[in-house]
Amino acid sequence: QVQLVESGGGLVQPGGSLRLSCAASGTMFRIYTMDWYRQAPGMQRELVATITSGGSTNYADSVKGRFTISRDNAKNTVYLQMNNLKPEDTAVYRCHIREVGDYWGQGTQVTVSS
Repeated sequence: QVQLVESGGGLVQPGGSLRLSCAASGTMFRIYTMDWYRQAPGMQRELVATITSGGSTNYADSVKGRFTISRDNAKNTVYLQMNNLKPEDTAVYRCHIREVGDYWGQGTQVTVSS
C-alpha cells in the first residue's frame, strides 16, 4: 500500500518561507515523478510543481521563481521550498506520485496571512 505523509505547513506572514515535506512509503520512490498540488477553499486543485526521477522540474507560473521542488531518494521524500509567500498561496498542499496516481496523503495546511 502506498502511503504519503505531508508535513511542514503552518502560518506564515507574506514574504515568509516554509519548507514542505512529503514522505512516501510502500513504493519504489526513486523511479517516480513526484508532484505537489494545492487546493484553496473554493478553488480547483492546482498542480504546483513536478520533479522527475532524473531531477527535471516544472512549476506553475504562479509560483515560478519562488518555489523549489527537490527530492531525497535515500529518505523517500520530496520537498517544496516556498519563498516569498503570498496570501494567494494559502491552500492545503498534497504530494502525488505521477505514475501511481490514485494515492493522496492528508495534506498540510499553508496559511499566508498578516
